[in-house]
Amino acid sequence: MALPTYASPLERVWYYTFRGICGLIFLFLIMPILIIMPLSFNVEPYFSFTEGMLSLDPDAYSLRWYRDILENGMANPAAMGGEWWSDMWNNAQWVRAIRNSFYIGFFATLISTVLGTIAALGLSRPNMPYRNLIMGILISPMIVPLIISAAAMYFFYSSAGLAQTDLGVILAHAVLGTPFVVITVTATLVGFDHSLTRAAASMGASPPRTFFKVILPLITPGVISGALFAFITSFDEVVAVLFLGGLEQRTIPRQMWSGIREQISPTILAVATLLVLISIALLTVLELLRRRNERIRGMTPQ
Repeated sequence: MALPTYASPLERVWYYTFRGICGLIFLFLIMPILIIMPLSFNVEPYFSFTEGMLSLDPDAYSLRWYRDILENGMANPAAMGGEWWSDMWNNAQWVRAIRNSFYIGFFATLISTVLGTIAALGLSRPNMPYRNLIMGILISPMIVPLIISAAAMYFFYSSAGLAQTDLGVILAHAVLGTPFVVITVTATLVGFDHSLTRAAASMGASPPRTFFKVILPLITPGVISGALFAFITSFDEVVAVLFLGGLEQRTIPRQMWSGIREQISPTILAVATLLVLISIALLTVLELLRRRNERIRGMTPQ
């Protein structure tokens, strides 16, 4: 909102002071990211700025650590053609971790989205008994400390034979991602006009047809937003993987954790930079979906 022309001098001072404070808070929040990104191009194996980087010497910058993402762990990095691609896909540690993260994140998001959407549809009904209690139970994974949830899931999945398996990690991530889907879809259903479903039923539409033809198209932005939040939660999760995952379930966060403990390398900074770019892309999609949802509901985007 622009400063009105009739504002007093004190109001003008507060106007610019408030925005300056907000800018400083924003800078404080993103400062670690601003430091990590240029350090990922350091030619030296250090976690600090060298004299060459500070003087903007081109020779002090390199894509060395980004190449290391593809080559670390390869049997023959000097190979050419299809042999290089096969070696990279099967043996590179970071590539394997990236592959596991997307694989686990995709199926965990799919389960979270289905379960969360069904739960939100039930909670949106005014005649739903014990609605507040059920809502509290569904979002409890967001409230309970993650270390407690991970330990509980470890003992439960171990007794079920799911520890150190892909299915166990996927289910654990689905548990952690479902609350985000429930919250976003429930918020979308707040403004939903239930007379549309009654009209569809009066015209002979079955409940499944009503859902796919009437309800789902209108709540799709909320469903996709919840799915993106669930995917981000799975993609960034490290505690549950440390408890439940084995060597075959090593994801990017666990690979970064192991790299910090075992062998500190700026490759971690390069991976972190890529994760930041992925997060920015996902947040951009979320903002576009929010604006689309507001247009559908007749609200003007802010």
